[in-house]
Amino acid sequence: MIASGLLGAAAGCLAIALSSRARAYCDAGWDAGGVAEMTFLLPVLVVGFAGCAVGVAMLTPRRHPLLRMVPVVLVLGVLVISFFAVEGTLDGYPGDSGLCGPDNVPPWWPGWLPA
Repeated sequence: MIASGLLGAAAGCLAIALSSRARAYCDAGWDAGGVAEMTFLLPVLVVGFAGCAVGVAMLTPRRHPLLRMVPVVLVLGVLVISFFAVEGTLDGYPGDSGLCGPDNVPPWWPGWLPA
């Protein structure tokens, strides 16, 4: 349980870091309001993702500890990618850096992952 909660908290930090880096790279939504938004969302995501991870771990049968973490990791991966797609890439937002297209997806983001 504790490992799931810590993994969820780390996933929340990862989601904020990815979204913040994408916004800063594309210069889309990285003004004072965007920075404040990410700052206020950090504790919400850390607690929310940790709670979600613990919930998934509690619903998973207790056969083997490593197999129990597979659904937790999958759910957290989906949460991180979906948060990045919604908050990290602001489609249509006027980015000023010129490094990203109109969809504000940075070129370093893998094309096979949704954004």
